[in-house]
Amino acid sequence: MGPLALLDLIGVDTARTVLEAMYAESQDRLHAPAPILKQLSEAGLTGRKSGRGFYTYEAPGSATVVRDALTPSESSAQAQGREVRSVGVAGSGTMASGIAEVFAKAGYDVVLAARSEEKAQTAKARIGKSLSRSVDKGRMTAEAAAQTLDRITAAGSYEAFADVDLAVEAVAEDLEIKRQLFQALDKVCKPGAVLATTTSSLPVVACARATSRPQDVIGMHFFNPAPAMKLVEVVRTVLTAEDVHATVREVCGRIRKHAVDCGDRAGFIVNALLFPYLNNAIKMVQEHYASLDDIDAAMKLGGGYPMGPFELLDVVGLDVSLAIEKVLHREFRDPGLAPAPLLEHLVAAGCLGRKTGRGFREYARR
Repeated sequence: MGPLALLDLIGVDTARTVLEAMYAESQDRLHAPAPILKQLSEAGLTGRKSGRGFYTYEAPGSATVVRDALTPSESSAQAQGREVRSVGVAGSGTMASGIAEVFAKAGYDVVLAARSEEKAQTAKARIGKSLSRSVDKGRMTAEAAAQTLDRITAAGSYEAFADVDLAVEAVAEDLEIKRQLFQALDKVCKPGAVLATTTSSLPVVACARATSRPQDVIGMHFFNPAPAMKLVEVVRTVLTAEDVHATVREVCGRIRKHAVDCGDRAGFIVNALLFPYLNNAIKMVQEHYASLDDIDAAMKLGGGYPMGPFELLDVVGLDVSLAIEKVLHREFRDPGLAPAPLLEHLVAAGCLGRKTGRGFREYARR
């Protein structure tokens, strides 16, 4: 019996629990459960006893392995996407309005919904200002800007998502808030609608499990500012259907974004590589190894980065950066990923970067 079949026999959740206990006792990273055990456990794919773990079984408790939609053959890899004509964007912040603008520019009818009509209208007004700046810079005509804004309907309730083909969640980076929203989307969105989360660090499968249709849930991690940044990380969970993945890839092409595929693991691709680097830069300053000005200059002029680490941290927000660092540390159990104390101190002091006027540097109030 191979190791994965043995894990299915033992129970993925049991294996994870045993390894957690061993790690808690030894603090040896060799005992830390692999992220895939967490993903499968949280998805309810616990092995033979549930009928699906690393393999799919004929029935719960069966030892007979079968091939199905969750373990597709190679010929099923070219799944056809679902038709997407209208898009719902949930949220009222900068990311939500930026994503709504991207879809509207690409010709989609967009419903921008928030917790109140006022918040939704404020978000739409923000899009109007962004489009006006594009007109002023000669990037689009006034007529095109007006048509884009007309495609966006502001709504004060998620009930307005009843007919959308794709619902994109862009609310606060808090797992409980996102779970509650996905429960609401599950109730109001029509059967077959694709439900996407823009989380940058939280498990997509946890959002999926909050619904009765986890196969329809996927991650679409846009980068800020969404209208300008070309990348979207497409995050498949162990439950995501092939045609849902195909749909999102097709949509990314239509909105002129470059899609990259990755698994449902903390940090995905960009943040898993980026934030340990940012954290190490903070430690350099903390240990008086080099000044933040010299580090920023070195990474721009020597490393070819468009922004130095401290410029970038202040743009991203120190609170957001700290939250991502904590998720990475919790997921990978590497002591070197523990957030630098200086970052924690600045966040505790309310110095969150440009948005508060002070982070690693001070900024003029607008």
